[in-house]
Amino acid sequence: MTAREILDLGVAELAMRIARGEIGSREATEAVLEALDGPGRALGVVARLEPERALARAEAADAARARGEALGPLHGVPLAHKDMFYRAGELAECGAALMRGHRPAVTATVLARLDAAGAIDVGRLNMVEFALGITGHNSHTGHPQNPWDRTRITGGSTSGGAAAVAARLVPATLGSDTGGSIRVPSACCGLVGIKPTYGRVSRFGCMPLSFSLDHIGPLARSAEDLALLLQAIAGHDPNDPTTSARPVPDYRAGLGEAVRGLRLAVAAEGVETEIDPEVVAVQEEALRVMADLGLSARPQTVASFKSLNALRRVIMLAECAAYHREWIATARDRYNLETANRMEPGFAFSAVDYLRAVSARATLLERFCKETFAAADLLVLPTSPVATPRIADTATGGDARFMAVANRMGALVGPFNYLGLPALNLPIGFDANGMPIGLQLVAPPFAEGLLLRMAHAFEAATGVARKRPPFTGIG
Repeated sequence: MTAREILDLGVAELAMRIARGEIGSREATEAVLEALDGPGRALGVVARLEPERALARAEAADAARARGEALGPLHGVPLAHKDMFYRAGELAECGAALMRGHRPAVTATVLARLDAAGAIDVGRLNMVEFALGITGHNSHTGHPQNPWDRTRITGGSTSGGAAAVAARLVPATLGSDTGGSIRVPSACCGLVGIKPTYGRVSRFGCMPLSFSLDHIGPLARSAEDLALLLQAIAGHDPNDPTTSARPVPDYRAGLGEAVRGLRLAVAAEGVETEIDPEVVAVQEEALRVMADLGLSARPQTVASFKSLNALRRVIMLAECAAYHREWIATARDRYNLETANRMEPGFAFSAVDYLRAVSARATLLERFCKETFAAADLLVLPTSPVATPRIADTATGGDARFMAVANRMGALVGPFNYLGLPALNLPIGFDANGMPIGLQLVAPPFAEGLLLRMAHAFEAATGVARKRPPFTGIG
């Protein structure tokens, strides 16, 4: 196969072809490294590449296959990840000038688990500074560009990762999500991306933003690829006491189960955010497809999103401020303006504010699930209520205009970080400018398999996820 043909493959098919000996792991890894080093740098997605280590591991994978040894379900598949996942002794700079030269002493559990599954780690991808930002802007590293329209934002904070996967430079990536940082970039770049249930995936060895809200999950071009990656990284980790001991189901095996008869609750009153008419129209068309698949839908009044977002904001900014307190006091000028301006309100919250937000969480989660899922299997609503804006229109240095755009883009995703519920972005169509639009699917706790099954069925019915952006590594 040519390098371009390899780059067009998703995780599942690439793993299958490597297992059959149709493609070598070194061949696939070289194709990804070349794509990231060429088109990837043009898009501004690359933080750093590790070609020597990656190629050595790829050669070892090929040698193992030649001996008849299988290293795991991701045997020989090259991946690259957000620059916040630590590997002991290697650079991890988190999109920040303050982290230049940082070499952690530990390896993230999620990376160790991908290693154990046979994946090849080729390097790190650009991100919003300290993962605090939903648009993708970063003056330190440059703003990554969206491969569907290079003048538009990628979404953040998993900015480089989303753009790289959409542009066929790498088959999938890991991201983090504290207030939409997996789902919003997935929506902007036309990917499926999942924020698992809080506690489903370990955060050990991952840069913290807000330990009560941080989630780790994959972004890919298909639900099957998401299932493979989530399977590899999910499960209890003794190094992260917040992880659940609940058994991890076989996500991939569940993809083929029927969706006919599933009940959808369509979020209506309570979201308290104006949604662009074009987004509404594309969502309505997606719901018609789901009806043809045998699903029923009804409007659902949800708990006040403004209240849930306010509670999430208190927790996130207070925990973020605690982590960054010394740096803000001594080196504020080394932060991007967007980061510092968003972070500083966290210093104004009192302990009472913080504890009230934390203590209300369990009660509100129980109430939300009872009201929403008593007569529905999934909640659906837009991932972002607005069309993807241009980089130039939002690069305003973190002023009030920037904050207004950022807050609106995150208005429909933040509540599910606060509640810890699993949520997935599903590409459902395009706006008049050819930019992707995403639908957010939300499930009860630990029902990731249901989200993946629904996404898989929609993909098969529409083919939306198979469309390629104008700018790719495959020409």
